[in-house]
Amino acid sequence: MKKTQVSIGLINPKSPTNVGAVMRAAGCYQVDSVYYTGQRYAKAAKFNTDTKNRSLSIPLTGVDSFEEILSCETKIVCVDLIEGAIPLPEYQHPENVIYIFGPEDGTIEQSLVDQADAVVYVPTIGCMNLAASVNVLLYDRLAKNSTIIASDKLIKKSRDTNNTVKVKR
Repeated sequence: MKKTQVSIGLINPKSPTNVGAVMRAAGCYQVDSVYYTGQRYAKAAKFNTDTKNRSLSIPLTGVDSFEEILSCETKIVCVDLIEGAIPLPEYQHPENVIYIFGPEDGTIEQSLVDQADAVVYVPTIGCMNLAASVNVLLYDRLAKNSTIIASDKLIKKSRDTNNTVKVKR
């Protein structure tokens, strides 16, 4: 059985805070890699905001274009407020995928949208923050996964060390 590969692609992100929050989400939702294009993040990277140090276990790689890292099995899913896109609640996630998000102050180029296997959007009033959008999409993927493992063991492993609260029944 082939392992599922999930990647995030960020188009020219400008905010190190957003990229740090994306890396934290990538760790929480078991993303395999995060890629970014453009130069803005590289210039701002010294303002490290990856509070869980996820970049130590999940590659954060700058690329000239996403085409250079795609395999033929990888589905391209663009995520943005784009006319004609599929509302996220109606979308079924593929196994091997790169979710591509537009920049905080722009959108995904038409040529990339035209290459995508799917284009989805989160049906909100107004646009969300980049990191919030990544979190919502990855949560939707998790919630629709039939093999999700939820237990007190997972909670104990995942929670902050200052959290020892229990539900009393």
